[in-house]
Amino acid sequence: MNRYEEIDHTADWAFRAYGNDLKELFENAAYALFALEGALDAQSTLTREIHVAGIDREALLVNWLSELLFLQETKRETYQKFEIEKLSETELSATVHGAQTQPLTKFIKAVTYHDLRIEQTEKEWQATVVVDV
Repeated sequence: MNRYEEIDHTADWAFRAYGNDLKELFENAAYALFALEGALDAQSTLTREIHVAGIDREALLVNWLSELLFLQETKRETYQKFEIEKLSETELSATVHGAQTQPLTKFIKAVTYHDLRIEQTEKEWQATVVVDV
C-alpha cells in the first residue's frame, strides 16, 4: 500500500493519503505534507509532543496538519516521522520527529477544507486533502 499519492488540482496541491487504520492514515497525511515540500531528507534530531482537537474527524485532520505547518513556520522545523499515540473522533496526541528546516523550494501555506474527504473503503482508509501553496 502506498502512503500517499499526489493528485491533480487546478490551482493548489492535493494528495490522497492511505492507511490501514485511522492512526496510520493521519500519520501518512502528515508524511505527505512534508514529502510534497521536499522536506524528508533531513536527519531527525528533535522530538515534539503535539495535542490537537477538532469538532469531528475532518476538522481534526485539518487541525493536525495545520499545527505541523504552524510549528514548521514558527520553530523553523520540518518533520519526518509521526507517531500517533491517541486518536479519537475529536482528539489526537502524537510525537513527531524532525530537524531544523533546510531551505525549501516548495512551501505549503495552509491546509484547506476544500474537497476534504475521509472515507473507509473495503481495503483501507483514505483522505483527500487540498493545500494552499
